[in-house]
Amino acid sequence: MTDYWRWSAQQVAAAVRDGTTTATAVAESSLAHLQAANPPLNAVIDSDPGWSLEQARAVDARVGRGEHLPLAGVPVTVKDNLWVGARRVTQGSRLFEGFVAPRDAWAVARLKQQGAVILGITNCSEFACKGVSNNLPHGRTLSPWNTALTPGGSSGGAASAVAAGIGALALVTDAGGSTRRPAAHCGLVGMKPTFGLIPCGPGFDEPNFGLSVIGQIARTVPDAALMFDALLGHDPHDWGSQPIQFDPVSPTLHDAPPRSLRIAYTHDLGCGFAIDAPVRATLEAAIERLRSAGYRIDVAAPQWPDGVREYPLLKLQQSGLAALYGSDYDTRPDWIDPDLRAQIAQGREHSGVDIARLLLLREHIYAALAAFFDSHDLLLCPTTPVVSWPVGQLGPAQIGGAPAGPRGHAVFTPLFNYCQVPACSVPAGLADGLPVGLQIVAPRYADGLVLRMAALVERLLDLHLTPVAVAR
Repeated sequence: MTDYWRWSAQQVAAAVRDGTTTATAVAESSLAHLQAANPPLNAVIDSDPGWSLEQARAVDARVGRGEHLPLAGVPVTVKDNLWVGARRVTQGSRLFEGFVAPRDAWAVARLKQQGAVILGITNCSEFACKGVSNNLPHGRTLSPWNTALTPGGSSGGAASAVAAGIGALALVTDAGGSTRRPAAHCGLVGMKPTFGLIPCGPGFDEPNFGLSVIGQIARTVPDAALMFDALLGHDPHDWGSQPIQFDPVSPTLHDAPPRSLRIAYTHDLGCGFAIDAPVRATLEAAIERLRSAGYRIDVAAPQWPDGVREYPLLKLQQSGLAALYGSDYDTRPDWIDPDLRAQIAQGREHSGVDIARLLLLREHIYAALAAFFDSHDLLLCPTTPVVSWPVGQLGPAQIGGAPAGPRGHAVFTPLFNYCQVPACSVPAGLADGLPVGLQIVAPRYADGLVLRMAALVERLLDLHLTPVAVAR
């Protein structure tokens, strides 16, 4: 059997469309690999080979009728907080162990329309509200680079799966870095689009109201761009969806961004955030490679308002969790992850005045980044300040040689959710033998520029990162 599971999304789609292979053959290869690779990782927590093969046969029939399917036969996984119609979707929570989604989320339906084949559902932290991917009903997801380590979260199952060759693409969410950080830890590309470009819902109520977007995880930038293009659209049922015209990104990826771009790099986002020395060295070697390619990159950061520190709007998530699941916390606390119970308890302590102050702070954060982009076109910074850490820990004990708080590993991503801008993590190399991600950020709607710069970094560095799970 051909190892189609190793193929890129672009390769699969082209081969299925031109009849070189079939979606069914790709699905059979991918499902066989899933069965072999998933047990030590616990990345996919629900799969049904018969269901996936039924999808694949339907794609082959559509191709045979002459339909043009941009994602023809591409194997994908879906995160366990997104509705997949008629499938069990739990949000990693015992509270939803018996929940069967009544319909597809908009993005899931779009993937099917474009010809993708869903292999299974990937593990995540409960309610997608933690930086590691463990929960009560499904247990821990492990890194394919080292199964003693976490792939991060909340989309750790998705990142572990794609890195291990289980699906060429993963559909995920990102409310504070849940796409980008696990991608960085697993040597993958993780794209967080501009808020509103890809419709959210129908689905579960969101504790991070107004922050979460539909993200894409892939092994290469062209594959991430292919998925991004396939998902662009408008849904009037989603309050945040924006009915704007947006040109496809994929055709422009091989056009190097102009060397006249005003690019900034910061290792600490101007906030004094700690970073491990080997991670910083790896990132700055990538920055020097860009400079040697003719790009001027200044050391600069936004002038953030007072109050910007480690995850400055976390109280919004805690209050959202308390509003949604406080009654369950009272009546059946043992059904909720202890770390989530702690967040719910904290959320109940926040007053309306506290929340109003945070919303005002968000406005000032947004204004600070907008002002920065008056004088810069792109901002480059770490995706995470550390590589993966041991499973069983919420985060690393130390960062940069100093004690780390529980969200110290996550400080470089949430600000860009607050500002609704596009941000992409692209592999920058290895530190201590583990992947490091470079985060590329631009103003709202400059998603194409972000992906073009990510594609250039990918070409310049020419990395071929292979985790242990697929090195055989």
